[in-house]
Amino acid sequence: MSKGAEDAATLWRPVGPAELELIRKSGMRAFPPRLPEQPIFYPVLSEEYAVKIARDWNVPASGSGYVTRFEVRRDFLDKYGVQEAGGSAHLEYWIPAEEMAAFNEAIVGEIEVIHEFR
Repeated sequence: MSKGAEDAATLWRPVGPAELELIRKSGMRAFPPRLPEQPIFYPVLSEEYAVKIARDWNVPASGSGYVTRFEVRRDFLDKYGVQEAGGSAHLEYWIPAEEMAAFNEAIVGEIEVIHEFR
């Protein structure tokens, strides 16, 4: 955990190779802006859920999938409710695309890649 972790929540984000490249270009500090067809950014609340998406969806779609782990200030997340996406184990935040800059500013430390699937 990074400094100030007591005031931050750990989240995960499954990504494909194109999104990971953009994260790397940010110095592992930010997620890229959403595309027009992506009005919401969905960080998830469990590593297991992120693994399932990266392995079962990203790999067939793009040949590889990655799970990122990062921390976000709780005071930022408090304004968003946790959403259930098809089951009690599938919990995520829904961050509107226009709030991505503020979300990225609320990230504490670096975004880490913790799993890779091919």
